[in-house]
Amino acid sequence: MGRPKNFEPDVAVAQAMETFWTKGYAATSPADLAEATGVGKGSLYHAFGSKRELFGKALDLYGRAGSEMTRDFLDEPGTAKERIRAYLELLVDTDLSLPAPRGCLAANTALELGGKDAEATEAVRRMTNETIRLFTERIRKGQRDGDVAKEVDADVQAHFLMNTVVGLRIMVQTHDSAVLHQIIDTAVAGL
Repeated sequence: MGRPKNFEPDVAVAQAMETFWTKGYAATSPADLAEATGVGKGSLYHAFGSKRELFGKALDLYGRAGSEMTRDFLDEPGTAKERIRAYLELLVDTDLSLPAPRGCLAANTALELGGKDAEATEAVRRMTNETIRLFTERIRKGQRDGDVAKEVDADVQAHFLMNTVVGLRIMVQTHDSAVLHQIIDTAVAGL
């Protein structure tokens, strides 16, 4: 009979996600993960197989949490323009409130591993496609409600907004609030 686990795997994945998000995949060592989770390296590898497998689980968790937050936020009352502006502002203002803005784990992963790691690339693609889908739905709802012009191509606008999100999440690490909010103003002007 093996030893019982002394930790909650879901909690360990969430703690590992925070570490990968802050440091990046390559710069996160097994010792960093052990310290962040409070779980010994051997137990982590026994539970998750490898650093890469744990990273995959962290990306999945990030994607699920981000999708849920985005859906809930865009579904709140208001026009499409109001909800999308508020969503973009939330992302920027939350990052800027941190002592060291870290941007988006998906965008950071795309920059670090995109095109080099097929599984990470696909995970980022799934996350961005889901956000694009949510933007598209919200824009179409705005068109049905009459607050977005019928001639706006919802798919194209949603892709543009996703590109804006990625850009904002990278630029938040080097630019101030005024610049980022000007970009938000420009992005929502097309709705």
